[in-house]
Amino acid sequence: MREEITMQARLIYVVGASGSGKDSLMAYARSSLAYEGQVVFAHRYITRAADAGGENHVALTPDEFESRRRAGLLAMHWQSHGYAYGIGIEINQWLAKGITVVVNGSRQYLETAAQRYCELLPVWVEVTPAVLRARLLARARESATEIEQRLARAPQTALAVHCGKVIHNDGELRVAGDALVDLIRGCHGAPRAMPGGGQKMGRSAVLSCA
Repeated sequence: MREEITMQARLIYVVGASGSGKDSLMAYARSSLAYEGQVVFAHRYITRAADAGGENHVALTPDEFESRRRAGLLAMHWQSHGYAYGIGIEINQWLAKGITVVVNGSRQYLETAAQRYCELLPVWVEVTPAVLRARLLARARESATEIEQRLARAPQTALAVHCGKVIHNDGELRVAGDALVDLIRGCHGAPRAMPGGGQKMGRSAVLSCA
């Protein structure tokens, strides 16, 4: 079993309810930071077809996934909605080199991940219930009943409860996307770019908590 990592690099662990826009935010940040060598976005290994839509992941069969898990090739792994998700042990090498690593994480796995990686920074992507409901209805993947069940599982985050950062994604993707980019840049000391072509935001999309 891997020892707890104590390097100075940051592991940015992004979480959010389905429909919060987490995947879109991460794609925006990945594109914006594509030429910055000190930031790496980890691909997830998922037992889901490569053409299923959503994030750019590495598709594995259940047998392939289990084989990698048994061989110790996954730094993190969890189950959700009938699929297995994993993050490869390559992130340990990246962290050891002082590279900031961004991970598309699971809320249920966060406690385990934080116990293993002391440099982990949780980033919570949040939207109001009304916006979340509208987005889930628009994508038409679930029934109205299933959507209400999702909403019940995704209450508003209380800053007094969660540590890390909270990014509000109710408005334009650019606003929350630039906030995530600035947060990532701040973790590895790169200059921060003002969102919106150099214009200051009237209200920050990022909140901190102790």
